[in-house]
Amino acid sequence: MNEQIPQPPLASLTIEEERQWAMIAHLSVLVNLISGVLGPAVPLVIYMIYKDRSRYVAYQSLQALIFQLIWWVGGGILAGITWTITGVLSTVVIGLLCIPIACVFSAMPLVALGYGIYGGLQTSQGQDFKYWLVGNWTRSTLTG
Repeated sequence: MNEQIPQPPLASLTIEEERQWAMIAHLSVLVNLISGVLGPAVPLVIYMIYKDRSRYVAYQSLQALIFQLIWWVGGGILAGITWTITGVLSTVVIGLLCIPIACVFSAMPLVALGYGIYGGLQTSQGQDFKYWLVGNWTRSTLTG
């Protein structure tokens, strides 16, 4: 009585579709400019939808998600903490020495923005883009 109707397998993506979704996953870093922190949601959704249809899109979107979490969200948190410490320590003059460190941490989200755009351009051209440090770990996670 409880018969399961077999579902047809999902169709694989064309090369153009793979490039498009991989590019969107990387360029989702631009969503952070508007929302502040919602950029990682885009590659997460892309990964969840296309992980069984394209290994390329799964790899690129998971890589973009991890990269954005580390550099954009993590970098923003580090910058906030560093500027808070710098502000507090400035009352005793030593905080002025912390300003260059705070500036470096504040640049992390901007570096992520540029690197994400570069990744989007590379994948739109069909390149197998790999973020530094994140790429190898992501690939081993997907194949492992």
